Amino acid sequence: MTPREQVIHALERRPPIPGQRVPHFELVFFLTMELVGKVHPQQRCYPQWAQATEKERELHRQDIADLYIECARRLEHSAIFVHPPSGWPDEELAALVRRIRDKSGNEFFLMVYCDPTFALPSGGTLTDFCYRMSDDPDGLKAEASRATDDAIRRLERHFMNIGVDGIGACSDYCFNTGPFLSPDQFSEFVTPYLARLVQACRDMGLYVIKHTDGNIMPIVDQIVATRPHALHSLDPQGGVDIAEIKRRYGGEITLMGNANCGLLDTGTEEECIASAEYALRHGMPGGGYIFSTSNCIYTGMRLERYELILDVWRSKGIYA
Repeated sequence: MTPREQVIHALERRPPIPGQRVPHFELVFFLTMELVGKVHPQQRCYPQWAQATEKERELHRQDIADLYIECARRLEHSAIFVHPPSGWPDEELAALVRRIRDKSGNEFFLMVYCDPTFALPSGGTLTDFCYRMSDDPDGLKAEASRATDDAIRRLERHFMNIGVDGIGACSDYCFNTGPFLSPDQFSEFVTPYLARLVQACRDMGLYVIKHTDGNIMPIVDQIVATRPHALHSLDPQGGVDIAEIKRRYGGEITLMGNANCGLLDTGTEEECIASAEYALRHGMPGGGYIFSTSNCIYTGMRLERYELILDVWRSKGIYA
């Protein structure tokens, strides 16, 4: 199978094929400068983009598409989560997706970001959000509904039939100690709108990978019930045990993640290897698993630490 087909096979929780390696990719791989000598697209800025000629713009699109494809091939990623430079409109993101698809064919599963649901507020807005839940719950729900409708229209307008396979729904809901909303509040202000987004994506033929860090255990049943195809990050730093999640929900949803990215920074090599092996050992049985870290490969991480767990994946991530 192609890398794209491997991802779809896992997202549809089909039985694993003996000799096939479990698919792998990261939501973001920021170490592009160290790997191939180019700045990651999300860290780029084009302040004079509006005055650039179409030829100049196209050269930049081609350069970014080449970067994504080169990194995916060198790291053996099965998917590319396309993050545009800061400030790029959807029209440019769609053009970039088309360039990647044109250059790579159906080699990779291609994703874009879309998640209008309420995420963990910043420290400066958390108090206001709490007041609104108490003083104006109907207004807050109306805002959530409008945002969901806008997101669905955005997908329909810009990302239908251009080569996008799925979305990364990446609103974070949790601290390491638990969600920022109680389960009852989550069911009121988030779950209905996440469910609407997921169903719309399914209707459009798009796969949904739902990401949230932290301790999801008090709300994981609600997230699974909204029917995304996969759940990331299964954060061990938030106390999430992939073995328990697999036991409870492995028949309903594909799992992705759980290799402890914190240990890639602060742990020993032995701890990194053990974390990657644990994720593979408990995620792989029966299929429905995509190997990745519990967040992303972020700026400041040592590339050799990521390469260490890639070696674990290459040797341990093959179905018997």
